[in-house]
Amino acid sequence: MATVNETSLHTLDDLMNRLGHIPLSRIRLRPPLGTATERDVLDIAVREHRMCELVDGVLVEKAMGYGESILAIFIARMLGNFVAPQNLGYVTGEQGMMRLFPGLVRIPDVAFASWNRFPQRRWTGEPIPDLVPDLAIEVLSESNTPAEMNIKVGEYFSAGVHLVWLIDPSSRTATVFHSAEHSTKLQERDSLDGGTVLCGFTLSLGDLFAELDRHG
Repeated sequence: MATVNETSLHTLDDLMNRLGHIPLSRIRLRPPLGTATERDVLDIAVREHRMCELVDGVLVEKAMGYGESILAIFIARMLGNFVAPQNLGYVTGEQGMMRLFPGLVRIPDVAFASWNRFPQRRWTGEPIPDLVPDLAIEVLSESNTPAEMNIKVGEYFSAGVHLVWLIDPSSRTATVFHSAEHSTKLQERDSLDGGTVLCGFTLSLGDLFAELDRHG
Protein backbone atom coordinates (compact mmCIF):
# COMPACT_ATOMS: atom_id res chain seq x y z
CA MET A 1 0.00 0.00 0.00
CA ALA A 2 1.55 3.26 -1.16
CA THR A 3 2.14 6.24 1.06
CA VAL A 4 2.88 9.73 -0.10
CA ASN A 5 6.57 9.30 0.66
CA GLU A 6 6.94 6.13 -1.40
CA THR A 7 5.40 7.28 -4.65
CA SER A 8 7.09 8.85 -7.68
CA LEU A 9 4.77 9.97 -10.47
CA HIS A 10 6.19 10.03 -14.00
CA THR A 11 3.29 8.93 -16.22
CA LEU A 12 -0.50 8.98 -16.21
CA ASP A 13 -0.37 5.25 -15.49
CA ASP A 14 1.70 6.02 -12.38
CA LEU A 15 -0.90 8.58 -11.37
CA MET A 16 -3.81 6.19 -11.83
CA ASN A 17 -2.00 3.55 -9.79
CA ARG A 18 -1.32 6.10 -7.05
CA LEU A 19 -4.97 7.13 -6.90
CA GLY A 20 -6.38 3.60 -7.06
CA HIS A 21 -7.78 3.77 -10.60
CA ILE A 22 -10.61 6.08 -9.64
CA PRO A 23 -12.89 7.56 -12.33
CA LEU A 24 -11.17 10.31 -14.32
CA SER A 25 -14.08 12.61 -13.52
CA ARG A 26 -12.77 12.94 -9.95
CA ILE A 27 -9.28 14.13 -10.96
CA ARG A 28 -8.97 17.91 -11.31
CA LEU A 29 -6.72 19.21 -14.09
CA ARG A 30 -6.56 22.76 -12.76
CA PRO A 31 -4.21 23.57 -11.25
CA PRO A 32 -2.03 21.34 -13.47
CA LEU A 33 -1.31 17.84 -12.22
CA GLY A 34 1.42 17.81 -9.62
CA THR A 35 1.23 21.51 -8.79
CA ALA A 36 -1.83 21.75 -6.53
CA THR A 37 -1.42 22.97 -2.95
CA GLU A 38 -3.46 23.14 0.23
CA ARG A 39 -4.42 26.68 -0.77
CA ASP A 40 -6.14 25.23 -3.85
CA VAL A 41 -8.02 22.76 -1.64
CA LEU A 42 -9.36 25.62 0.46
CA ASP A 43 -10.10 27.91 -2.49
CA ILE A 44 -12.18 25.28 -4.31
CA ALA A 45 -14.11 24.49 -1.14
CA VAL A 46 -15.07 28.17 -0.82
CA ARG A 47 -15.51 28.99 -4.50
CA GLU A 48 -17.19 25.83 -5.80
CA HIS A 49 -18.41 24.17 -2.59
CA ARG A 50 -16.55 21.01 -3.64
CA MET A 51 -14.35 19.04 -1.30
CA CYS A 52 -11.05 17.82 -2.74
CA GLU A 53 -8.30 15.76 -1.23
CA LEU A 54 -4.69 16.56 -2.07
CA VAL A 55 -2.45 13.70 -3.21
CA ASP A 56 1.07 14.43 -4.48
CA GLY A 57 0.07 17.80 -5.94
CA VAL A 58 -3.14 16.44 -7.49
CA LEU A 59 -6.65 17.45 -6.45
CA VAL A 60 -9.07 14.53 -6.14
CA GLU A 61 -12.76 15.27 -5.65
CA LYS A 62 -14.43 13.48 -2.77
CA ALA A 63 -17.08 10.94 -3.71
CA MET A 64 -20.18 11.47 -1.56
CA GLY A 65 -23.82 11.06 -2.50
CA TYR A 66 -27.02 11.78 -0.59
CA GLY A 67 -27.36 8.31 0.94
CA GLU A 68 -23.72 8.23 1.96
CA SER A 69 -24.17 11.60 3.64
CA ILE A 70 -27.18 10.31 5.58
CA LEU A 71 -25.08 7.47 6.98
CA ALA A 72 -22.09 9.69 7.72
CA ILE A 73 -24.24 12.21 9.60
CA PHE A 74 -25.87 9.43 11.62
CA ILE A 75 -22.50 7.95 12.59
CA ALA A 76 -21.15 11.39 13.48
CA ARG A 77 -24.20 12.10 15.62
CA MET A 78 -23.88 8.81 17.51
CA LEU A 79 -20.15 9.35 18.05
CA GLY A 80 -20.73 12.94 19.13
CA ASN A 81 -23.34 11.85 21.65
CA PHE A 82 -20.71 9.55 23.15
CA VAL A 83 -17.66 11.80 22.88
CA ALA A 84 -19.00 15.22 23.90
CA PRO A 85 -20.40 14.38 27.37
CA GLN A 86 -17.05 12.82 28.31
CA ASN A 87 -15.03 15.57 26.59
CA LEU A 88 -12.87 12.99 24.82
CA GLY A 89 -11.95 15.09 21.78
CA TYR A 90 -13.54 16.07 18.47
CA VAL A 91 -15.77 14.28 15.96
CA THR A 92 -15.58 15.69 12.44
CA GLY A 93 -17.67 15.13 9.33
CA GLU A 94 -17.25 15.10 5.57
CA GLN A 95 -15.57 18.51 5.44
CA GLY A 96 -12.96 17.82 8.11
CA MET A 97 -9.67 18.23 6.21
CA MET A 98 -6.53 16.73 7.77
CA ARG A 99 -2.87 16.77 6.75
CA LEU A 100 -1.69 13.20 7.29
CA PHE A 101 1.71 13.76 5.68
CA PRO A 102 3.30 16.71 3.86
CA GLY A 103 1.50 16.85 0.51
CA LEU A 104 -1.28 14.48 1.59
CA VAL A 105 -4.60 15.92 2.72
CA ARG A 106 -7.39 13.44 3.36
CA ILE A 107 -10.98 14.08 4.40
CA PRO A 108 -12.52 11.10 6.20
CA ASP A 109 -16.30 11.07 5.97
CA VAL A 110 -16.30 10.87 9.77
CA ALA A 111 -13.36 10.91 12.19
CA PHE A 112 -12.64 11.01 15.89
CA ALA A 113 -9.49 12.64 17.25
CA SER A 114 -8.75 12.50 20.97
CA TRP A 115 -7.25 15.47 22.77
CA ASN A 116 -3.92 13.64 22.83
CA ARG A 117 -3.74 14.14 19.05
CA PHE A 118 -3.66 17.93 19.43
CA PRO A 119 -0.30 19.48 20.43
CA GLN A 120 -1.99 21.87 22.88
CA ARG A 121 -4.93 19.53 23.60
CA ARG A 122 -7.13 21.91 21.64
CA TRP A 123 -7.80 22.93 18.02
CA THR A 124 -5.94 26.14 17.35
CA GLY A 125 -7.87 27.29 14.29
CA GLU A 126 -6.00 25.84 11.31
CA PRO A 127 -8.36 25.08 8.38
CA ILE A 128 -6.21 22.04 7.53
CA PRO A 129 -4.59 20.91 10.78
CA ASP A 130 -1.55 18.66 10.92
CA LEU A 131 -3.68 15.96 12.53
CA VAL A 132 -4.03 12.19 12.54
CA PRO A 133 -7.35 10.92 13.95
CA ASP A 134 -7.69 7.91 16.22
CA LEU A 135 -10.65 6.62 14.19
CA ALA A 136 -11.24 7.25 10.47
CA ILE A 137 -14.49 6.27 8.79
CA GLU A 138 -15.22 6.14 5.07
CA VAL A 139 -18.71 5.59 3.65
CA LEU A 140 -18.26 3.97 0.26
CA SER A 141 -19.69 5.56 -2.88
CA GLU A 142 -20.07 4.06 -6.36
CA SER A 143 -16.94 5.81 -7.60
CA ASN A 144 -14.74 4.51 -4.79
CA THR A 145 -12.62 1.63 -6.07
CA PRO A 146 -11.21 -1.22 -3.94
CA ALA A 147 -7.70 -0.08 -4.87
CA GLU A 148 -8.45 3.47 -3.74
CA MET A 149 -9.76 2.29 -0.39
CA ASN A 150 -6.78 -0.05 0.12
CA ILE A 151 -4.48 2.92 -0.44
CA LYS A 152 -6.44 5.09 1.98
CA VAL A 153 -6.46 2.41 4.67
CA GLY A 154 -2.70 2.00 4.27
CA GLU A 155 -2.16 5.74 4.53
CA TYR A 156 -4.31 6.02 7.63
CA PHE A 157 -2.35 3.36 9.49
CA SER A 158 1.00 4.63 8.23
CA ALA A 159 0.06 8.04 9.64
CA GLY A 160 -0.88 6.57 13.03
CA VAL A 161 -4.64 5.98 12.92
CA HIS A 162 -5.66 3.18 15.30
CA LEU A 163 -9.00 2.10 13.82
CA VAL A 164 -10.65 2.39 10.38
CA TRP A 165 -14.25 1.59 9.45
CA LEU A 166 -15.34 1.20 5.82
CA ILE A 167 -19.13 1.38 5.57
CA ASP A 168 -20.67 -0.16 2.44
CA PRO A 169 -24.27 0.98 1.87
CA SER A 170 -24.74 -1.27 -1.19
CA SER A 171 -24.13 -4.50 0.73
CA ARG A 172 -25.11 -3.07 4.12
CA THR A 173 -21.87 -4.29 5.62
CA ALA A 174 -18.90 -2.73 7.38
CA THR A 175 -15.24 -3.70 7.31
CA VAL A 176 -13.29 -2.96 10.47
CA PHE A 177 -9.53 -2.54 10.26
CA HIS A 178 -7.31 -2.72 13.34
CA SER A 179 -4.29 -2.58 11.03
CA ALA A 180 -3.79 -2.32 7.28
CA GLU A 181 -3.40 -6.10 7.06
CA HIS A 182 -6.10 -7.31 9.46
CA SER A 183 -9.80 -6.67 8.96
CA THR A 184 -13.17 -8.10 9.97
CA LYS A 185 -16.31 -7.87 7.87
CA LEU A 186 -19.53 -7.21 9.77
CA GLN A 187 -23.06 -7.91 8.58
CA GLU A 188 -26.20 -5.89 9.22
CA ARG A 189 -27.00 -8.01 12.28
CA ASP A 190 -23.65 -7.08 13.87
CA SER A 191 -22.49 -3.98 15.73
CA LEU A 192 -19.51 -1.69 15.44
CA ASP A 193 -17.59 -1.00 18.63
CA GLY A 194 -14.99 1.55 19.57
CA GLY A 195 -12.50 -0.99 20.88
CA THR A 196 -9.60 0.62 22.73
CA VAL A 197 -10.15 3.89 20.83
CA LEU A 198 -13.61 4.59 22.27
CA CYS A 199 -14.15 2.09 25.07
CA GLY A 200 -17.84 1.38 25.56
CA PHE A 201 -19.09 2.82 22.26
CA THR A 202 -21.26 0.53 20.13
CA LEU A 203 -23.38 1.13 17.04
CA SER A 204 -25.76 -1.42 15.59
CA LEU A 205 -25.38 -1.72 11.82
CA GLY A 206 -29.08 -2.54 11.68
CA ASP A 207 -29.88 0.82 13.26
CA LEU A 208 -27.40 2.57 10.97
CA PHE A 209 -28.71 1.19 7.70
CA ALA A 210 -32.31 1.58 8.85
CA GLU A 211 -31.72 5.31 8.36
CA LEU A 212 -31.86 4.66 4.62
CA ASP A 213 -35.33 3.11 4.95
CA ARG A 214 -37.03 5.84 6.94
CA HIS A 215 -40.03 7.55 5.36
CA GLY A 216 -42.75 10.00 6.19
